[in-house]
Amino acid sequence: MDLKPFDTAVSPVAAGLGCRCPRCGRGRLFSGFLTVAPACERCGLSYDFADAGDGPVVFIILLAGTLVVGLALWVELTWSPPLWVHALLWTPLVLLSTVGLMRPLKALLIAQQYAKRAAEGRLDRGTP
Repeated sequence: MDLKPFDTAVSPVAAGLGCRCPRCGRGRLFSGFLTVAPACERCGLSYDFADAGDGPVVFIILLAGTLVVGLALWVELTWSPPLWVHALLWTPLVLLSTVGLMRPLKALLIAQQYAKRAAEGRLDRGTP
């Protein structure tokens, strides 16, 4: 398969949520749980451009926080259970919603970086 940079037949959303290469959609994006591989083993795309930073964490904090706080407030106002019930209910939900979403959201942001040709910001040093 001879793909030029930024040629892609795969959707960035499908590649991101599948944790696959943003160009070919078949190679693995990660070599560890959150460690990005050096390159795609299928098409050879170098993942040097991949820098999701804190983006996935911010989205997860906002989504999981809203979900858990909203549900905990509803449960408290509806049934007023003891605190140990809250701990028993919300600890697993927090862990599943944060750790479970970390990898696909990081992959999704990397796939979007590739699809949109995102690059580091540059200052225009032209004439004033």
